[in-house]
Amino acid sequence: MTDVRSVVIGVDIGTTSTKAVAFTSSGLVVARHAVAYPLTEPLPGFAEQDPDEIVAAVVAAVAAVASRCGGAVRALSFSSAMHSVLGLDPDGSPVTAVVTWADRRASAQAAQLRTLGGLQLHRRTGTPVHPMAPLAKIAWFGQERPELAATVRHWVGIKDYVLSQVAGVLVTDHSLASGTGLMDIYRLQWDDEAMHLAGITADRLPTLVPTTTVLSGLRAGYAERMGLPGSTAVVVGAGDGPLANLGLGAVRPFVAACSIGTSAALRVMVDRPGVDAGGRGFCYALTERRWVVGGAVNNGGAVLQWAADALAPELGTGREVELLRLAASVPPGCGGLIMLPYLLGERAPHWDTAATGAYVGLTRDHRRPHLVRAALEGVCQQLALVLQSVKDGGHEVHELRATGGFARSALWRQILADVVGMPVGFTADHEGSSFGAALLGMQAVGLVESVDIAADLVQVDETVVPDPASQATYATLRPVFEALYEALTPTWVAQQTLAPTLPLTYPT
Repeated sequence: MTDVRSVVIGVDIGTTSTKAVAFTSSGLVVARHAVAYPLTEPLPGFAEQDPDEIVAAVVAAVAAVASRCGGAVRALSFSSAMHSVLGLDPDGSPVTAVVTWADRRASAQAAQLRTLGGLQLHRRTGTPVHPMAPLAKIAWFGQERPELAATVRHWVGIKDYVLSQVAGVLVTDHSLASGTGLMDIYRLQWDDEAMHLAGITADRLPTLVPTTTVLSGLRAGYAERMGLPGSTAVVVGAGDGPLANLGLGAVRPFVAACSIGTSAALRVMVDRPGVDAGGRGFCYALTERRWVVGGAVNNGGAVLQWAADALAPELGTGREVELLRLAASVPPGCGGLIMLPYLLGERAPHWDTAATGAYVGLTRDHRRPHLVRAALEGVCQQLALVLQSVKDGGHEVHELRATGGFARSALWRQILADVVGMPVGFTADHEGSSFGAALLGMQAVGLVESVDIAADLVQVDETVVPDPASQATYATLRPVFEALYEALTPTWVAQQTLAPTLPLTYPT
């Protein structure tokens, strides 16, 4: 630690864990620690978390990292998964669980909102009218739990709640607000029509602040538990998606960032807000002068996990690795087999909760390796559709930088490069959103002049280039892949009415 005078801890509040990582202003990782917590599904379509369990995880993760920094912590800066919402009573205590991005309970409300000028609302707020959005979720509470909704003084995101506890201030940043469906991205103010549709007024939402806002410090009890001085700067921070671009160094023109974890996303940074004409993508803020456009898909690594559970349960621990080895034994295109990977419905570019997975082109010659490889190809084809929507919105993309659990597979890395048809760079371990949060914090407290430094700090360790023959195969298949969505849409609509009457298992 003798060469480190000051560090910033990036705190990334994720869907399954909170990760705290301490960085120097040159990007050196000093210490890291993660604390996991569950995502519960008490009812079909629900995906909730305990807000106080997450606060405890934040405190524990920061304390573990701070104890290894020798008193050199200059600031904490926060990242958070987007689209969460919870209700607080007048005392600031939770009266609901954290309703996460994965929660689909508000499907009916989203469908209703789409008939009430949904595309215009999408263009104005940057957020698709979809069950993931707090706009639809708050409307659900108002319609389905009106007595509970009446007790809510403030509707907030999980990071807002964490900051209210550790720093004593209830605010939300422009980045996370741009993912609620409730903020006008051009005026950076709560949108009157959106609030009316949600059944709330501006006084029931947190105060909007820039992502680089520095709060006054830590509350005494939390400072003690974290092992930090109460005067430690607390930077409000931003959403994990925009910060992932920053953490990958994808801040210059023509460079997009892609992440494939449980879900997946593709984003490019731009200098002004705007949504493509067809409403296929999102637009979220990073700072007042930097935005990201792109799209997230529900089905990333979750598809490989499903394949492991459904197609290879006998392989035991580590079966995903064995399935990837098997998938590499069959050629691109899988002999004409295509998988639509909509196991969890889909977000970009269709924003369709009714969509379900499908294999098309299955013959008696296909075996387990074909089924697995087609699943990986389907995930990448969906991301290629997101990339095309970005391009159609007027944004050129010449290079992709990627991160996530999928990067451990050489096969999946190559499939992604072949499908998108451009080089894909894989960076050194800069912890994605944690590093992005730390960089934003460094700018906020004056340790760096600008987050633009990310382009120089983040180095690409490996670049995977497309194989021309494979690229041509996937380009030929993509119109078929895209047309299958349109062709199957009536089937999915019909299935929605039938599925509830068809149980998955025999009753016990």
